[in-house]
Amino acid sequence: MDQITVRATLNEGSTIKRFITEHLEKLRCIESTRIQLLVAIDEIYSNIARYAYGGKEGTVTVQMEVGGDPNTLTVTFTDRGIAFNPLEQMEPDIRLPKTERQIGGLGLYMVRKTMDEVSYEYRDGSNILTIRKKI
Repeated sequence: MDQITVRATLNEGSTIKRFITEHLEKLRCIESTRIQLLVAIDEIYSNIARYAYGGKEGTVTVQMEVGGDPNTLTVTFTDRGIAFNPLEQMEPDIRLPKTERQIGGLGLYMVRKTMDEVSYEYRDGSNILTIRKKI
């Protein structure tokens, strides 16, 4: 298990990407899975950076762990921002033309479709969003 804590700002996105990429390279993760994970992690992190603290400063901790059979990568995001369960949001109707769709929601939709599991809990004043992907 390894983790990193950074300020919840868009500028720190590259720090998170480096942290994740280094670990995925050590795991010899296949490229298609690596890309799915990087896109999902970027989407989740950028949403936390944009919305979790309502314009105030805060931090986010990203924790990685590999285990199980088959090997599964678990990535957990923890922030102490505004309580928000993104899994309660309605999925966008992707059958509608772009001009008729509501703004937002496509990123989380993509995360849900590419990860094997996505879960959320609010505990001890923290938002905890976890994704799992077999690698």
